[in-house]
Amino acid sequence: MKTVEEFLLHLQGKGFQFEEDSVGFIYFGKHYTNAPDELVNVAIEVTLKAQKTFDGSFYVSFLENLMSNKIIGRKAAIKYAKETLLISI
Repeated sequence: MKTVEEFLLHLQGKGFQFEEDSVGFIYFGKHYTNAPDELVNVAIEVTLKAQKTFDGSFYVSFLENLMSNKIIGRKAAIKYAKETLLISI
């Protein structure tokens, strides 16, 4: 499992560019929800797939939903995103 920092570097290597305020928002959401890196990474991924860009409010809302629904792990988080029709991957 990658840390949030490693995941962001991985995405940047694939061509995704994050503004400084976006990176700050990612870490704000992580601390605000007390989410583990794995769920933060999934929330970033789902946000990019659903919104086609990084949308901070979408990201935090999705992360809050993952935590409030006690979603654990990448597989369960992706399943939750599909079930709530956020993504169709």
